[in-house]
Amino acid sequence: MLAISPRERTIRERYELLSIVNDILIAVWFLVGSVLFFTPQTTWAGTWLFVLGSVELLVRPMIRLTRWLHLQRLFDLSAAPADEPDF
Repeated sequence: MLAISPRERTIRERYELLSIVNDILIAVWFLVGSVLFFTPQTTWAGTWLFVLGSVELLVRPMIRLTRWLHLQRLFDLSAAPADEPDF
């Protein structure tokens, strides 16, 4: 079993939290945007919330890439376990 340093654990937990918050925002933007499509008066706002949700979908892989680059820069990840969750 490989030990993870406290610093590495902290970094991984912060990126996981960022990923969770991002996923919640995606759900909120699309849910509220969908409700706004029920009336013609709020369709414009709903459309912009869909655009915002789509931007958040782009942020998701950027968070994963940033986490990977951050850890790569600080630690040797060649010894990392293969079954590690991907946030």
